[in-house]
Amino acid sequence: MTETLALAVPKTAKERGKIAPVKFAHIVYKTGRFDEMVQWYRTVLEAEVVMGSPMVTFLAYDDEHHRIAIINMPDASDKPGNAAGMDHCAFTYESIGDLFATYERLAGSGIKPYWCINHGPTLSMYYQDPDKNQVELQIDVFDSNEAVNAWFKDSDFDTNPVGVRFDPDDLLTRFKSGEARESLLKRPRIDPSELHAQFPG
Repeated sequence: MTETLALAVPKTAKERGKIAPVKFAHIVYKTGRFDEMVQWYRTVLEAEVVMGSPMVTFLAYDDEHHRIAIINMPDASDKPGNAAGMDHCAFTYESIGDLFATYERLAGSGIKPYWCINHGPTLSMYYQDPDKNQVELQIDVFDSNEAVNAWFKDSDFDTNPVGVRFDPDDLLTRFKSGEARESLLKRPRIDPSELHAQFPG
């Protein structure tokens, strides 16, 4: 059974008087492409090996002791594309400049996004790791949940909950030309008939 959800970012669990985790800690992958996966996440996230062994490697890029763990399972089989489970994980950058610097750095290493989309609240670039797990690199468009909620009220989210695709090279050129951040990040409105064209593929 599904229900229509309110288009608003709710109060935090703490604000609601609930006990909840204080942070999201890490992601663990099982893989038959151990070395390739370790190198991919080191490259994409600028991560370093905290502890490595033939069985498992722990990676970190910030003050957490590990954000990614990769378990070596040589006999692991690939998941079918339509398998149920987590769709993707997302990592937020501080600024549009940092996101584009990362885009250029990764493109120079032959790592390119397969889907670039302005969701409205985020500007996002989606990549696939060697096991075809989806990884979203994004920035927040708004500086507060109140601003996100205001956007929900005035947007076309009801007819387009996905977003609008963008060409990263075009947006990068506009960014380098000095176009205002607000203009770069504003999500265009599209006709509902165009929604199918916004999906990957």
